[in-house]
Amino acid sequence: MTVLPPDSVLIRSIAAWLPRQRWFGGKDGRRIDDLSIGTATELRPGDPGLHHLTLDVTQDGVTDRYQVLLGVRRDLPGRLRHAEIGVLSDGRDEPKARLYDAAFDPDLTRTLLADLADGAAAGPLRFHRMPGARIRTDLASLPITGEQSNTSLLFGDAYICKLFRRLSRGVNLDLEVNLALTRNGCAHVPAVLGWIELAPGPLDGDAEPVTLGLLSDYLHTGADGWSLAIASVRDWYAHTRAPGEDEWAELDASAAGGDFAAEAERLGTATAQVHGALADAFGVRTVPACEVRAMAARMNDELTATCRAVPDLAPHAKALTAAFVELAALADPLPVQRVHGDYHLGQVLRTESGWTLLDFEGEPARSQDERRALAHPLRDVAGMLRSFEYAARFLITKPGSVPPESRPRLETRAQAWAARNRAAFCRGYAAAGGPDPAAHAALLRAFEFEKAVYEVRYEARHRPAWLPVPLGSLAHLTA
Repeated sequence: MTVLPPDSVLIRSIAAWLPRQRWFGGKDGRRIDDLSIGTATELRPGDPGLHHLTLDVTQDGVTDRYQVLLGVRRDLPGRLRHAEIGVLSDGRDEPKARLYDAAFDPDLTRTLLADLADGAAAGPLRFHRMPGARIRTDLASLPITGEQSNTSLLFGDAYICKLFRRLSRGVNLDLEVNLALTRNGCAHVPAVLGWIELAPGPLDGDAEPVTLGLLSDYLHTGADGWSLAIASVRDWYAHTRAPGEDEWAELDASAAGGDFAAEAERLGTATAQVHGALADAFGVRTVPACEVRAMAARMNDELTATCRAVPDLAPHAKALTAAFVELAALADPLPVQRVHGDYHLGQVLRTESGWTLLDFEGEPARSQDERRALAHPLRDVAGMLRSFEYAARFLITKPGSVPPESRPRLETRAQAWAARNRAAFCRGYAAAGGPDPAAHAALLRAFEFEKAVYEVRYEARHRPAWLPVPLGSLAHLTA
């Protein structure tokens, strides 16, 4: 048995380590007022030992729950030094044990595969295997370093296990949606193979289990949509007009060799098919016009608050408000259903068999109730249209990335690329049975402007260097 240190020692070590983690949600200058261990479960005894911890972290009166895979070793190899949490001493010079983030230790993460394959239980932890799924247990894991809010582990080229670091109440949306679509045979999502959950405690009453992790097929041949789109934009920017071509050639984004429009149309088709599968799995309901008006009012309230926080948005406020007023004037009820919720080019993969949609958790800055709320499917369409705007301008946004004299020409090309791919996506979406964006122009425009306001607020807070991207596209779209 691996013996954990006293709570006070462990908590001090974790409290110092936690704010340095990319996935910790409280890195914005707030101090940790209280940290306690909710559950501690031994998953593997010995050296190295593996413990699963849930942590209750309080900041400014709000408590969030996180999970940590805690590794314990007498000697920590160099490959794991970056993951060290703390050192336990016996009062002499030699450390008694070293504590570290075991998500980086393939010797320990194999335990997760074994428990999932067995459908095991350990304390309050429950490991579930999808009926009929066969899970190999001999694969080594490799963390995906680019993730921020979660930690995903690649097991060979077969599986990806997403560990939800910041835990939400009940079933995680990503599991709930992917599980339903897997059971319905949807070809545009990775198949769910298993999941890990935390059972309610004796004082939790009728609470649902909390989702800890999700194991899915890994699409090792896939290329993410953002990378493919950026490659297309780069090719278009570098394209040289043929002798004799006039300035109208700057508007023909199909002239470049890396045209993305055919893929954008296929992505629209896949999106409509997933929306249809979501409607089949979870149903559709209709909200009355008064709820549409309330939705438009919330959009305008967010605009007002964001203009106060980011004054650079204010010049566009009149046009944005007009779009929200136009939405409020719609008299017809609105069908709503489950949607993706945070749909953009980084959430899709192009594989040998077509487009695959990932990560159904919703926008990270939204509350859980907001992310779970039903919406019109054109909200996802608006999200992807915004992503095309981002891809079109990303390469010219960074200061010093292009000579000043080139910027007007590249902005013209950015608009042409975005327009071509937006139209192709909408064409594929409508042809596959999705609500025709052209027939719902007022609704789509309001959703797109709402998303743009969210982007401005998000970029100002988290990525100020990217703020010119949404502002630049709004300057064009509201002109």
